Amino acid sequence: MGKGFEQPLPITTGVSCASDPAVAARELYKSVWRPELGAILFFCSPQYDLQRLGEELNRNSNNANLVGCTTAGEITPRGYIEGSITAVGFAKADFATVSVLIRDLEDFSIGSCSEVVQAALCELETQQPSLKDGSTFAFLMIDGMSRQEERVVSTVFSALGEIPLLGGSAGDDLSFEATYVFKDGRFHNHCAVLLLVRTHHPFRIIKTEHFESMGERMVVTEADSDHRLVMELNAEPAAHEYARIVGMSCSELSPLVFAAHPLIVRVGGEYHVRSIQQANDDGSLSFLCAIDEGIVLTAAESGNIVQDLENFFSDVKKDIGELQVIIGCDCILRRLEMERKQVKHAISSILLENKVIGFSTYGEQFNSMHVNQTFTGVAIGYAAEP
Repeated sequence: MGKGFEQPLPITTGVSCASDPAVAARELYKSVWRPELGAILFFCSPQYDLQRLGEELNRNSNNANLVGCTTAGEITPRGYIEGSITAVGFAKADFATVSVLIRDLEDFSIGSCSEVVQAALCELETQQPSLKDGSTFAFLMIDGMSRQEERVVSTVFSALGEIPLLGGSAGDDLSFEATYVFKDGRFHNHCAVLLLVRTHHPFRIIKTEHFESMGERMVVTEADSDHRLVMELNAEPAAHEYARIVGMSCSELSPLVFAAHPLIVRVGGEYHVRSIQQANDDGSLSFLCAIDEGIVLTAAESGNIVQDLENFFSDVKKDIGELQVIIGCDCILRRLEMERKQVKHAISSILLENKVIGFSTYGEQFNSMHVNQTFTGVAIGYAAEP
């Protein structure tokens, strides 16, 4: 496949900042659409009238496999934007895609979810028999207010077998009220969407975070995992103990503090971030992921997020070569940290330079794990010329 504009493009990207749903849909499709397009993955601001936006996207989709979700900010061909819609288009000849809706997360069933994933794998195999091992990846978008990410991610990853998984939890601009995924022509909450992608182009599932342990460990001595609440750390009220360890008073705790000092847990020889959503009046801490009693946590402090991202993308390009796109899921708490440190513009330039399209999330998925304050993505390169 050639890379010049005289040849069909394997991947297209686009963005619209128009506030009117009809205008936004038309502008997006004008930049993304090609006759050979088979699927469109989009990320949109919750500021839109979602019913109207869904109707306009359907009107313009030309029967492409259309999936997406709401965000806490968009990563676009113009860098970081809020109040926009951005998308990636996949050409049929280069990318076979199948998408499925995982319904009713309030009454989540491991068996039903596994059946849905297996049916999607069978459909993909019918579309395009496996090219080779490592030719397929899975992208998961999930209602970010469902509190079901851990169960969904572990179930989906188990059903996928050897297929790598990444994704993000839908957002609503830090309102924490209602988040949505899009499939079958409309927006849904209490649901997840799984997109399977099979291609002959090289790709890598990627992840980075930029935190270092502060050393002092905490044991979760009382927690309500279902509601993502930690009542006690080290047998002390959780908010008070956390504040003591990071050198602050409870009255000083805020989203900016939580972004600067998340808690990390060691799993499988690697650290994973467990971010705090808020401190509650009763001294408990609400988290953006499930926390079980007995877990050992360590407070962390952020390193140089700009340098980390530059080094990270440099390594990605050394591994995969010239990039077509990176589809990225970037935690909203990372963006808050960038704003606090006044490096958001520098990060936006790095994302633009590395062709990142994606969104600010309420949590990220990486294989079997639901994590926080992390950048996860899939980097897609170019297949070698025949």
